[in-house]
Amino acid sequence: MLLPSEIEAKSLIPAVRAILAKKLIKEYSLKEEDVAKVLGITQAAVSNYVRGTRGDIELISKLESVREVMRMIDDIAKDLSTNKAYTPSTLAKFVGLCNYMRYTLIICDVHHSIESNIDETICEQCRGTLVREH
Repeated sequence: MLLPSEIEAKSLIPAVRAILAKKLIKEYSLKEEDVAKVLGITQAAVSNYVRGTRGDIELISKLESVREVMRMIDDIAKDLSTNKAYTPSTLAKFVGLCNYMRYTLIICDVHHSIESNIDETICEQCRGTLVREH
């Protein structure tokens, strides 16, 4: 069974990076190399995110449909395009986004799509913990 941190690392953060990469290129006219440097990934990864060959397309679409998630991502993209690096403020916003995806239980939907045979008792305890953390 995957831990919440593993779900973030394997699914949620790559999906957010894909959205950020597209935004930084399309809306802020940054070059792939600059986006790679800002996001701490390779230029090839940025290229794959932009082409849609990297990242969970369904998850990306789901995140793009959540207004508050996109508001937070827009804010992060604006900071990154201006500062060309993660500042303490931008990092705090990214952590806030991850926390939001936990306490709104978006993370649970992702987990169930990865592992369909999760014991519901464990889910209930985990959900309680995620919601209490908020």
